[in-house]
Amino acid sequence: MPSVFNCKADSKLSRLSSKVVEEPMNPDTAFAKPSLEENFLPILERATQDVFEIMLGCQVTCAAPSEHKLKGGLTAIVGLAGALCGVVTVCCAARTAGQIAKGMLGDTAESEGQAVDALGEMCNMIAGNFKNKLAGTDERCMLSVPSVISGAEYRFHSLVDGSSMETVVLFEDTPVAVRLQLKS
Repeated sequence: MPSVFNCKADSKLSRLSSKVVEEPMNPDTAFAKPSLEENFLPILERATQDVFEIMLGCQVTCAAPSEHKLKGGLTAIVGLAGALCGVVTVCCAARTAGQIAKGMLGDTAESEGQAVDALGEMCNMIAGNFKNKLAGTDERCMLSVPSVISGAEYRFHSLVDGSSMETVVLFEDTPVAVRLQLKS
């Protein structure tokens, strides 16, 4: 069954690439170069699908970010350093994180701590799977230890000159947002 991805991408890079610059055409400029979003978003989507399939034995479906509002909960963060500099975040409701923990650990996963650990591990696996899918970055990019923020009332400010992209998947009919922010 083919999946359709409706994902949001917003960045300074895409706004800059839309400006018309008149240059003489040569073999190096004859073809338009895709933006980071065009290159990285499908890889992020595939990495997310792969991790849910491997770790939880389920296939996730994609949804438009505007269709499903995330209601507080938990946000896991994993930093990227080296060939890629930025962060991967995974955000979902606390109840959804609990369901992820149960999928990973079985019915014994009852505590908030296990939900936090499970979401951090999912974020770590998605970040690792993403970087390993990029030729030449797997050994030149390091991941941080996952951190998890609980609560809904926060703002995340990062990488002013960076590129940001997001995919939202439905896990058991509840949204999970996966974001990639890269320094340009």
